[in-house]
Amino acid sequence: MASGFEGKVFLVTGGASGIGKATAFKFAREGAGVVIADVSREGGRQTVQEISQMGGKASFIPTDVTKADEVEALVSRVKEVYGRLDFALNNAGIGHPSSLTHEIPEEIWEQVISVNLKGVWLCMKYELPQMMEQGYGAIVNMSSIGGLIGGPGLAAYGASKGGINQLTKVTALEYAKFGIRVNAVCPSITMTPLFEEAARNYPEAFKDMIDHQPLRRPAKPEEMANAVFWLCSDESSYVNGVCLPVDGGFTVA
Repeated sequence: MASGFEGKVFLVTGGASGIGKATAFKFAREGAGVVIADVSREGGRQTVQEISQMGGKASFIPTDVTKADEVEALVSRVKEVYGRLDFALNNAGIGHPSSLTHEIPEEIWEQVISVNLKGVWLCMKYELPQMMEQGYGAIVNMSSIGGLIGGPGLAAYGASKGGINQLTKVTALEYAKFGIRVNAVCPSITMTPLFEEAARNYPEAFKDMIDHQPLRRPAKPEEMANAVFWLCSDESSYVNGVCLPVDGGFTVA
C-alpha cells in the first residue's frame, strides 16, 4: 500500500466494469477508500466484494449520472461518510451502433450526449464545490481518441467525447486557482466488456482495428487505470487541462 494514498477518497462512476473497475482496484491497492457509482447494482456490489476480499476499502452507491438529484446525492453521501473527496474519475459512458450521421435516431443521439457529456458535467458540478471547500482535488474525465480524431459512423459518440475534452480544458482553467486539477484520458481500443462483445460479434472488423494499432494489440483496462492514477498523483502535480491519449500511438500514426 502506498502511504500517499492512505486515508484518501476516490470516487469512480461506471465502476462496475471495464476501466472504471480496474481503476477502482488500482486505487484500493494503493490504500485509498473507493466509492463506486454505477447503474448496475449487481456489478457495483460485485466490485466492492472483490476489493474487500483483497483487503481494500470500498462502498457502492447506485447512481444514474444523467439525473442531477442522484449525482448530488452521491457526492453528498461521499462527504457524509468520508468527510472529503480527493480524487474523481468521471467514467460512466455508452456507445452506439455505427450509423451515418443523418441516420442516427434522435433518441440515440440524446441518450449518448446525456450519459457521456451531460453526465460528466453533472459529476463535476457537484464534485467541484466539495474540492473547492477543501482547497484541493484532482478530477479525471474519461474521454476517447474519438474525441481527438474522426471516427466514421460514430457521430454522437465523437461529439460527446469531443465535448468532454473541451469541458475538461475550460474547467481546468476555471478551477486551477482553487487547487483543483482537471484532466482527461483518451483511450483507444481497450478490452472492456463492450469491446470483448464487439470482438465476438464482428471478428473481422475487430481484427482490422487491431491491425491498425501500432502496438498490434488492444489496451488492457489496467493500462488506463495506471494513467488515471498518475494524473491524480503528486507525480503529475503540474499537469492540468490535458487530454491524454493512451492509445499505443494510434493518433500519431
